[in-house]
Amino acid sequence: MTQGAHSSPARRTVLGAAAVLGSAAALSVGAAGTAAQAQGRPSGSYKLPVPTVIAHRGASGYRPEHTLGSYQLALDMGADVIEQDLVPTKDGHLVCRHENDITGTTDVADHPEFASRKTTKTVDGTSLTGWFTEDFTLAELKTLRAKERIPGTRQENTVYDGRWTIPTFEEVLRWAEKEGRRRGRPIWLYVETKHPTYFRGLGLGLEEPLAKLLRRYGRHGADSPTFLQSFEPTSMQRMAKLVSTPRVVLLWTADDRPWDFREAGDPRTVADLITPEGLKWIASYAQGIGPLLDLVIPKGKDGKLGKPTTLVRDAHAKGLVLHPYTLRNENSFLPADFRRGTDPAAYGDVFGAYKAYFATGIDGIFTDQPDTGLLAAADFRTRP
Repeated sequence: MTQGAHSSPARRTVLGAAAVLGSAAALSVGAAGTAAQAQGRPSGSYKLPVPTVIAHRGASGYRPEHTLGSYQLALDMGADVIEQDLVPTKDGHLVCRHENDITGTTDVADHPEFASRKTTKTVDGTSLTGWFTEDFTLAELKTLRAKERIPGTRQENTVYDGRWTIPTFEEVLRWAEKEGRRRGRPIWLYVETKHPTYFRGLGLGLEEPLAKLLRRYGRHGADSPTFLQSFEPTSMQRMAKLVSTPRVVLLWTADDRPWDFREAGDPRTVADLITPEGLKWIASYAQGIGPLLDLVIPKGKDGKLGKPTTLVRDAHAKGLVLHPYTLRNENSFLPADFRRGTDPAAYGDVFGAYKAYFATGIDGIFTDQPDTGLLAAADFRTRP
């Protein structure tokens, strides 16, 4: 019998509650009211459903990613949590971009005044040629306009090219405050520190300015409607010393070695971190993990889903929630057994894929199309 066969909604509620009692009440994804009352906080104020639908870079399946337009659409669709990736500007402001290389996500190449800024850099061991946020002041970045990152796959999104600027994280915090007041509930955010070791080496550390903003906007407590995340475990360890905001360690392929580990000479890989011993170590400073979906259900050589691993069970046993990434509607991003037709940009059987992943007992999922994710999650969500 597979791991997923035992993961009924009732079981996920118990596992969610275990994660809460073992760490932060903000992760009260199944029994929020009970945990909140036990710790003297208002019941239900920060409740999240299970499985939680996380808007990956906003509603990036429909709008250029990491724009206020993408975030607003995700919220209007009903996404439970909305993600931001943070990189710094030359003058130390935190802005929302998936990468510091803005060549493919802005119109910077169309600005002759910035032609001389094009350069080649090595970021986390990868050589990249383009334009980078750390070479621009915020005022200069604000003269650029965002555009669709993968126009070949999402041609419809290109109609919005040039409509929005690059948002600062503080602008997003103000937007969340405004929308929270309008809707009478907190707006959940999921915030990633990108390439923190690289930026710290440039004198542009991410954690301290992030913590300062979280404190300024009241998102620094264990019950804040915010998750922090990073592919570098030491970044989350650093954040744990600065704020109490819940933290998540992101995990790439099993053979990957986090960049901060490489810099420090730590030989461990992701395969080591997803063992019971590794998960116990993560649980000493974080409340969750964000694994690649392949770590939950590996694909075979034919690209089809295989048998689920024990990661969900093992992580829950250590009191950790799991928010894997990323499920998208298009064939090119789906496991082979859920593709339909030969057009890589066409939608496949994404509901079938959601069903397979949700059956493993994961606590949530990142998706570019939150409306689709919400419909799929409705069949698996726990009932009061």
